[in-house]
Amino acid sequence: MSTEDQSAPRSLAEALRARDDASLAALLRARPDLITPVPTDLTQLATRAGTRASVVRALERLDRFVLQTAEALAVAGDPATREELFGLMAGDAGDPAVLAALPAALAALREQALVWGADDRLRLVRTARELLAPSPQHPSPTGLGPSVREATAGMSPGRVQEIVATLGLPSTHDSVSAVGALTALFTHRRKMAALLAGAPAESLEVLERLVWGPPYGQVTADPAARLRWLLDRALLLPTAPGTVVLPREVALHLRKGRAHRAPEPVPPAVEPLAVHAPQVVDATAAGQAYTALATVEELLKDWDEGGPGVLRAGGISVRDLKRTAVALDVAEPVAAFWVELAYAAGLLASDGEADERYAATPEYDEWVERPPAERWARLAEAWLAATRTSGVVGGRDIKERALSALGPGLDRSAAPEVRHRVLTLLAGLPEGGAPDAEAVLARLRWERPLRGAQGAAPGTAGSHGPQTASGTPGPHTTTGFSGAAQGDEDLRSRLARWTLAEAERLGVTGRGALSAHGRVLLGAPAAVRTARVAVDAAPAGPGDKLPAHHRPAGVVVAPLSPPEQAAAAAAAARLLAPLLPEPLDHVLLQADLTAVAPGPLRRPLADVLSVLADVESKGGATVYRFTPGSVRRALDAGRSASDLHAFLAEHSRTPVPQPLTYLIDDVARRHGHLRVGAASAYVRCDDETILNEILADKRAAGLRLRRLAPTVLAAQADPATLLDGLRAMGFAPAAESAEGDVLITRALAHRTPPRTAPEPVPDGPPVPDGTLLTAAIRAVRAGDAAATAPRRAAEDAAPLAPGELPRTSSAETLATMQAAVLTGGALWIGYVNAEGSASQRVIAPVRVEGGFVTGYDHTADEVRTYPLHRITGVAELADD
Repeated sequence: MSTEDQSAPRSLAEALRARDDASLAALLRARPDLITPVPTDLTQLATRAGTRASVVRALERLDRFVLQTAEALAVAGDPATREELFGLMAGDAGDPAVLAALPAALAALREQALVWGADDRLRLVRTARELLAPSPQHPSPTGLGPSVREATAGMSPGRVQEIVATLGLPSTHDSVSAVGALTALFTHRRKMAALLAGAPAESLEVLERLVWGPPYGQVTADPAARLRWLLDRALLLPTAPGTVVLPREVALHLRKGRAHRAPEPVPPAVEPLAVHAPQVVDATAAGQAYTALATVEELLKDWDEGGPGVLRAGGISVRDLKRTAVALDVAEPVAAFWVELAYAAGLLASDGEADERYAATPEYDEWVERPPAERWARLAEAWLAATRTSGVVGGRDIKERALSALGPGLDRSAAPEVRHRVLTLLAGLPEGGAPDAEAVLARLRWERPLRGAQGAAPGTAGSHGPQTASGTPGPHTTTGFSGAAQGDEDLRSRLARWTLAEAERLGVTGRGALSAHGRVLLGAPAAVRTARVAVDAAPAGPGDKLPAHHRPAGVVVAPLSPPEQAAAAAAAARLLAPLLPEPLDHVLLQADLTAVAPGPLRRPLADVLSVLADVESKGGATVYRFTPGSVRRALDAGRSASDLHAFLAEHSRTPVPQPLTYLIDDVARRHGHLRVGAASAYVRCDDETILNEILADKRAAGLRLRRLAPTVLAAQADPATLLDGLRAMGFAPAAESAEGDVLITRALAHRTPPRTAPEPVPDGPPVPDGTLLTAAIRAVRAGDAAATAPRRAAEDAAPLAPGELPRTSSAETLATMQAAVLTGGALWIGYVNAEGSASQRVIAPVRVEGGFVTGYDHTADEVRTYPLHRITGVAELADD
C-alpha cells in the first residue's frame, strides 16, 4: 500500500478527525442537529451525521446544483473519482459553466459531511446514497435506472450467455465476467455508437422515450420486434414480469454522459420587474404602515368589551371571523392576518374566564400610547419572527380538522426563514426595484429544491410514471427522494407568496419594493447599490469557497439575533417616523350630523370621538356620524351635555351645526330620567305617565314588569337585560348603584390578565453561537483523544472492541488509581453518570480517598472528582 493510500481516510470518522477546528465549526453550524446533545467524540459525531433523519435534513437544505452533484455521486461508482463525477455533471462536451461551479458544490458537500474521501476516492455517505440512488421503488431523481450488474442479478446464466453471443462478444465461463463484458461494451463510446447505428429506427424511438426517465417500461408477454431487438442485446433488461428497464450505462451513452438533462449551476436571477422612485416606495410603505396601525387599533377596540368566544378546540369560529372581517371592511383571509398579528405581538389573548373570550391584553394599553412608528416596529418585529401562519386558516390539518384563526395547528416553522429569504432577495435589488413574484419563487425553489413547490428539477423522473412500450405513462407513479418533504413543497411557495402580500399590507414594502425602513428592519446595509456591486464584482480568492458565478447575487443578510433584531426595529422606527402623517387636533363638523377627520387624530380626540360618534367610512379621511345611540353612549361614559358641547366647539374648525346641538340636548334631557337597579331589577321614575306607558307597551311583556309603587316598577330580568329592553323600546334609561348614584359605563373596561406573546416554533435546533461551538469542539476533541488514546493491554485481558468501556474489579481499579497517584501517570477509565450515560475519559489522578478519585480530566480540561463505584474499569495508557 502506498503512503498516499495510507494517509487517505478510511471512514467518515477519520475524515472528520483530519479536519481543523474551523472546518468542524462550519459543519456544526450548517447541521446544528449534530450538536444536540454534544457528541462524546468524533466517532459518535460521524455516526450521528450518517443517521437518516440528519441526512434528510441536510439534503433538504442543499441548493439545486449541490443536490444535483450529490445525485450524480449516488449513480457513480462507490468510490468515485473526481473525473467520473465531473463527467456525469458536465457530459462528454464538458459544459464550462458546470465545470466551473463543481468545485464549490463538491466543497459544500464535503463541508456538510455528506461526501468524504480524497478526490480519487469520493464517497457519498451511505444513507444519502440509499436515499438518492435508483431502485425500482424509488427511481433516482436523475431518471437513471440500475446498472447492468444490478439489473442482471437475477438473470439466468444461460440467458446472459445468449445476450453475449448476440452482441458478438467472446463467450465466458461465468456470468460475472459476462456482465463485465456487457458493461465494458456499453461504456465504450465508439462501440456503442456502432451498435446503435445498426438498430432499427423503431427501437431507437423506444430508447428515446426512456432515456431521460423514468427508465422503466411495460411490455407484453410477446414483445414487438422493435422491443425484441433491444431485449436480445440487453439494451432493455427485464426486472419483473411485464416490466423492463433501460440500464444506466446505456442511458448515459444516449445522454452523452450527463446524469441530468439540465444542470443548473447558476441560480435564477431575480431582476426588478419595475423600478419606482425610492421616495415613492417609502411614502407608499409609510401609508400602508399607518393603515396597519389603524386596523389593529380598530380590531382591538371592537373587542374591548370582550371579543368572540373561544371554541372548545381553540380559536374563533368562522362566523366570528366573518363578523370581524365586516367590521374591519376587509376580506376574511386579511382579517385572519390582522388577528394573528395582534396575537403574535402580545396585544390579544384569551381572558381565561369560565365563559372564555378573546380580548386585548394590558400590553395593548401600553402599546397604544407609544408613538406610531414604535407601534409599527413592534408589529413588524413580531411578524418577522412569527411561525403562526394566517394563510392556512380555513384549511385542514393532517387529521382533516378545520384550522381556525387563533386556534392550534397554525405554526409553520419554515415561515420565518422564508420571510427573511424573500426580503433578502428584495434587498438585493436596486432601490425601488419590485420583482416578479414568479422570479422570487423560482429562486427559492432553486435554493431549496427538495422543499420547493415543484419538487424535482426539470428533466427528472419526479413527476412521471412507468411507460408502456408505446411510451405512454403507466399506472404507477415514481416519487423519487423527498417523500417526507413533498408535503411541505407547496407550502413553501405559498409562504413566499403570503410574505410578499403581508409585507405590502404591513408597510415593509411599497409598490412591491423594499422600503428604506424595511431594509433597516431586515438588517440589510443602507447603501444597497454599493453593497450589491461589491458582492457581485468581488473576485473569488483562494479561500472563497463559492466562486463569483455560483454565489447568490445581491446582498447576503444573515438572520439577526433577538437583541440585534430589537435594535434594527428601533432603527427602522426612527426612519419611519418622519414619513407618518402628523396627528390632527381638529375635525370638520357638518350639518348632516357627521364629522370629517381629514387625517389621523391625536389620541385623546380620537378616543372621545370614537365614543361620541360611529365611524361611517374610512379612507384618506374618516367620516363619523352622530346618532342618538352614540350620544347616549357618551353620556353613559360619564360626560354631561355641557361637556359634549364644549368638546365639539373646541375641536371643530367649523361652527357646531344646530341639528347636532339639538340632538345632544334632546338625548341628555331624557338620559337618566328612568333609573334601573337590582331587585332582581327595578325601574324608578318621578313621572308616573312614563311608567304607565312602559307597562302598556307589548314589547315589555318579556321583562315581566309589575308596579311596586306609583314611581317604581320591579322586573324579573337582570339589570343589563332590562336596560337593553327599555332602550330597544326607545327610552334612555341609566343604571344606578345601590346608593342611587348613576353608574358610569367606561370604555376599554375588559382586559385579559397579563399574557406573554406566543413563542415561535423553531425549525429544528437553533444555530449554535461561537461560544457554544468552541466549547463543543473542545469537548469532542478531548473525548476523541480519550477514545483513541493507546492503552496498555493487560496480559490476560481480551482486546476491547471500539467504543467498549474497560472492565476491572473494584480492587484492581483502586490499586491502579493509587499507583497512578504515586507515578503521576494518566489512566483511561469508563464512567457511568447518575443518569446512566456511559462515557470514556482520560484522567491523571492526584488523590484517592473516601471512595472518590480526584484528578485532572483531559476530556473536560478541568479538575474533577468521580465516585469510584461509578467507574466501570481502568486501563493504563501506552508509553507512547
